[in-house]
Amino acid sequence: MTYPLLDRYVASAKPSAEAWRVLVGLGLIGGFYFGALLGGMSAVGALFGPQTMSWVIRNMNAANTPVGLVMLLFSFAPLLLGTMLITRLLHNRPVLSLFGVGAGRDFALVFPALVLAALLIAPLSGLDPHLAKSTSLSVMLAWLPLSLPLLFVQIASEELLFRGYVLQQIAARTRWRVLWMGIPAALFGALHYAPDMNGPVAIYVALWATAFGVLAADLTARAGNLGPALAFHLANNISAVLLVGIYGQLDGLSLYTLVINTRDPAEMAPYLAMDSLSMLVFWLLARLMLRR
Repeated sequence: MTYPLLDRYVASAKPSAEAWRVLVGLGLIGGFYFGALLGGMSAVGALFGPQTMSWVIRNMNAANTPVGLVMLLFSFAPLLLGTMLITRLLHNRPVLSLFGVGAGRDFALVFPALVLAALLIAPLSGLDPHLAKSTSLSVMLAWLPLSLPLLFVQIASEELLFRGYVLQQIAARTRWRVLWMGIPAALFGALHYAPDMNGPVAIYVALWATAFGVLAADLTARAGNLGPALAFHLANNISAVLLVGIYGQLDGLSLYTLVINTRDPAEMAPYLAMDSLSMLVFWLLARLMLRR
């Protein structure tokens, strides 16, 4: 499989694609992100007291209320800003080069079809005996003008970092697919490895996220821009965060939740299988839309 538009997508990364620069860039992005979070929490503590700071941290970690979920989504803003700043200052590249040519056009082309697919697939969860009603539709819609843009900030921060910055900088040096496609996907999967939350299931969640990263990289290279991957990621997270979530995991605005033991492989296996099938449907549909 060849990607004729990949060269155009990574062209701006070639003048500053040294391995040391990418490693330094990742370190600076991580430092900026965690520094901003710690600084923000310290500011909250200084202005409103340690009890308020503890309340904010507790609600962000749980994300099982509308306020907690919105605060957690907002916490990804420093990652988005950090990726943009390092791209501009360390690599002397335009920030828009992370998106590629035609990203907005391809996002608009792909996203409506994927959202429709998410709405059609979501009712299948009603067959699961573990499904329970969670947030009322009126509450979810009332929070939507705030939660949806922040959900886009969350997915954009991850896409710009992994399928934008990391993929471009690696692909500017080599066309070996296992590197430019595999390394960003593996890093993305590692980000989703949470043994404290998911126990022995954590490795399977991380592998699912790695596969997601590979498919998102394929869409990015195929289109020569980040638009389809952004649509792919946003549709997936709308489905998992706003439509049918897992109880206790980012379910603050989920219309329905699956009340299951996320540490039990037997209980999680059907959910992961359904989620994997949905992911493949979204990917294939996005590819189909890109052919139009």
